[in-house]
Amino acid sequence: MSRAFVKEQDGDPEPDYRLPDPDSPYFDEAAAWALLTGANEGNTPGAERATGCKWGETRLVPLIRKIREEAEAEGQDRIAQLCRRFIRASGARGSSP
Repeated sequence: MSRAFVKEQDGDPEPDYRLPDPDSPYFDEAAAWALLTGANEGNTPGAERATGCKWGETRLVPLIRKIREEAEAEGQDRIAQLCRRFIRASGARGSSP
């Protein structure tokens, strides 16, 4: 067995983002949080796979803006920073604080 194959098997398992059904009215909010969580943990690709949404997904921008506002009000600087990066990646206006 090749060493590369063994190494691949030793990797960390994908996190379980526990998303609601995609038809749920709460799915987009959960997806937004999953993408932010994945980015914070250095696993944006895993969060994208779990949600089916790309980093910077335009339809999530209003939710990300709301999360950013709440994070800034609560002093959660890292979450606010990730939100600003997400908004910039979307190409939407208003990515600065």
